[in-house]
Amino acid sequence: MPIAVKDYSWDQNEKLVYLTVPLKGVKTNKVDIFSSEEYLKVSYPPYIFECLLHQPVDDEASTAQVGNGAVVFKLKKTDSSQWPQLQSDDAGNKEVMKQKREEALEKSQTRAKEKQKAKEEKKRETEKYSINQMMQIEETDRERIEHLKQSERNKATEELEQWKNEQMKQAEQEKLRLLQEKYKEDKIHRKAKKEEHKDEEIQDDMFRSGVRQNGHIEVKFTPRVFPTPVRESTTPLEDEWLKKQAESRRVVEIEDKDLSEQEKNPVWLRDKGNSFFASGDYQSAINAYSHAIRLNPKMPALYSNRAACHLKIRNFFKAAEDSSKALELLTPAVQQNAASRCKAHVRRGTAFCELEMYVEGLMDYEAALKIDRNNEKLQQDADRIRHIIQTETTS
Repeated sequence: MPIAVKDYSWDQNEKLVYLTVPLKGVKTNKVDIFSSEEYLKVSYPPYIFECLLHQPVDDEASTAQVGNGAVVFKLKKTDSSQWPQLQSDDAGNKEVMKQKREEALEKSQTRAKEKQKAKEEKKRETEKYSINQMMQIEETDRERIEHLKQSERNKATEELEQWKNEQMKQAEQEKLRLLQEKYKEDKIHRKAKKEEHKDEEIQDDMFRSGVRQNGHIEVKFTPRVFPTPVRESTTPLEDEWLKKQAESRRVVEIEDKDLSEQEKNPVWLRDKGNSFFASGDYQSAINAYSHAIRLNPKMPALYSNRAACHLKIRNFFKAAEDSSKALELLTPAVQQNAASRCKAHVRRGTAFCELEMYVEGLMDYEAALKIDRNNEKLQQDADRIRHIIQTETTS
C-alpha cells in the first residue's frame, strides 16, 4: 500500500501558490505527476502525494518542476484572495476525493482529446495552405511557360512571314530578270534575221545584174528550232541550271597564308564536313561548311548539308534558313537537281514541325512527295503531320 506524504510545504502571494513535495531519495525518472484545476497527484513508489486544493487554479498557466530532490509546483490563482489553507475541507472525505480524482481524470482526457483534435486540425490547415501555395506556384509557372511558348510561336510566325515576303520579292526579281534576258535574246535574234534577209537581197541583185564582184560574204546561221511544244520542253531550264552550276564552280580567291591549298577548295571542305557529320561531330561539320560557303556561296549542297547539322543540334531556325537558301539556289527545277530539292524540302519541313509549325512543315513534305512520289517513308511522315494538325484542330 502506498505511503502518503505529509511533510510538504507551501507558500502564496496574490497571484501564485508555491508547493514543494520532497522525493525522499527517489530518482526523478520514477516520478509521475498529474494535475488539474482542483486536484494534484505525485506518485513515486512507494510514496504518493494527493491534494484537493482549497480553490481552483489555472492549470494551463501552472507549472511543475522536478529537481534537487523535490517537486515544486507553481500554481496560478484564479483570483487574488489569500488561502487560509492549501487543501480543501473535503480532502479528508474519501468519497469526495474519489469523485474529484475521477472528474480530474475525465477533464484531463477530454482536454487531451481537444488538444489532439486542435493539433490535427491545425496540421490539416497547414497542409491545405501548403497545397494551395503549390498549386498557385504551378499555375504561375504554367502561365509563364505558356506565355514563353506563345511568344516563340509569334516570333516564328513573324520570321516565317518575313521570309515568305522576301522569297516572293526574290521570285519577282528573278522573273523580271528572266523576262529581260528573253527580251534581249529576242531582240538579237530579230536583228540577226533582219541582217540575213538584207544579205540575201544583195546577193539576188548581184545575180540578176550578172556582175561578179570580189569581196567577203559573211554567213550567219539561225539557230535550229525543234518542233517540240514549249510546255513539254525543259531544255531552256536545263541550260539555265547548267549555266548556274558553271558559275557556282568559280571559287573566290582568298589571300590567307595560314590556309593550305586544300582549305581553299570548297569541294574538299564539303567532303570534310560530310566526314565530320558521319562521325557525329556536327559543330565541326558546320564550321567546315561555313568556310566553304565563304569561298563559294553558290553551292546549294553546302547549305543543305549545314541544315542537316543544325537539325542534329536542334538549331531549327538555322536549319530552316539554310534549307531555304539551298532551295533558292536549286533553281530552275529540273531533273538533275530533283534529289537535292527533295532533301532540302524534307529538312525544312522537319525544322518547321520541330517548331510546332505543322502546316508549313506539311507543305514542304508535300512538295518533296511531288518530286519523289513513290517514297513510302515520306508519305508516312506526311500522314503523321496531317494527323497532328487534325488533332490540334479538333481539340
